[in-house]
Amino acid sequence: MPLHRLLRLSPTAVLGLWHRTETAAALGALLPAGAPYSALLPPTAGPERQGQWLAGRVLAHTVAAALWPGAPALWVRNDAATGRPYLGGPGVPTGAVVSLSHSGAWAAALLATGGRVGIDVELVRDKARRIATKFLSAPELAAAQVVGTDAHFTLLWSAKETLYKLAERRGLIFKEQLLLDSFVPAPAGEIPMELRLADSQSRHRICYSQPAAGYVLTYCWEPGGPIDIL
Repeated sequence: MPLHRLLRLSPTAVLGLWHRTETAAALGALLPAGAPYSALLPPTAGPERQGQWLAGRVLAHTVAAALWPGAPALWVRNDAATGRPYLGGPGVPTGAVVSLSHSGAWAAALLATGGRVGIDVELVRDKARRIATKFLSAPELAAAQVVGTDAHFTLLWSAKETLYKLAERRGLIFKEQLLLDSFVPAPAGEIPMELRLADSQSRHRICYSQPAAGYVLTYCWEPGGPIDIL
């Protein structure tokens, strides 16, 4: 089974990475019997998309079993209003949260008992660089162009995606409300960021690494909530 890694961030939070090599049918067979995923699988998805979707759910169950031994009969659903995933089913721990992501052959999941979570994995492509003016502010764009690589622009996009998931609000404007502070790029590290909402401003630290050649991973778990800016 291509479970790549389980990373315990704390006694109450676990991150998982899955390198997908299985077919959609093989992944479906790994899901718990009776879980309602056949009805939840996107009906218009092709084989590749189905495989990504199922890998995320298989990984979520794997992480849940590591985080909560004797894991409850849970399943992953998506909120109709926001689209974000949540855990349902009998015996799900109070305050349990989940964030999922997939790109190319990789799936990522972050589960925790309480707090807020966000995770994103991205295949490095030139797309983030081509659309940079849509998600980077003018100062952010100027700083990014100094580095200039597709990998760097993909990392910045991924960091904003993770903060967007953490914020749990639709309609945020990436270049105005999800803001990057300066940092020195490295193979792994943290990116300080600021979230600007209509009623508050807060600071966050987005962790990043390279799970494999040609991919970037960003994530954040906040057990105690954000640091508000006075």
